[in-house]
Amino acid sequence: MAMEATEIERLIRDGLPDATVEIRDLAGDGNHYAATVVSESFRGKSRVQQHQMVYAALKGQMGGILHALALQTNVPD
Repeated sequence: MAMEATEIERLIRDGLPDATVEIRDLAGDGNHYAATVVSESFRGKSRVQQHQMVYAALKGQMGGILHALALQTNVPD
């Protein structure tokens, strides 16, 4: 069972309310996504910490129902 892009976006926005989130389905199969997440809450955090924040927002779905997520995180300009 694949995870919908809208559900991924909703989970990330729930966990990081100030975030701008863009989700792309890389293979058209609902299993391989790319996400760009921009959030002020990332400021001062390492890239690893930023990614951990996004994974935490996904509430354990990464590696389970969500098979692959290429993640890019940034702070606002």
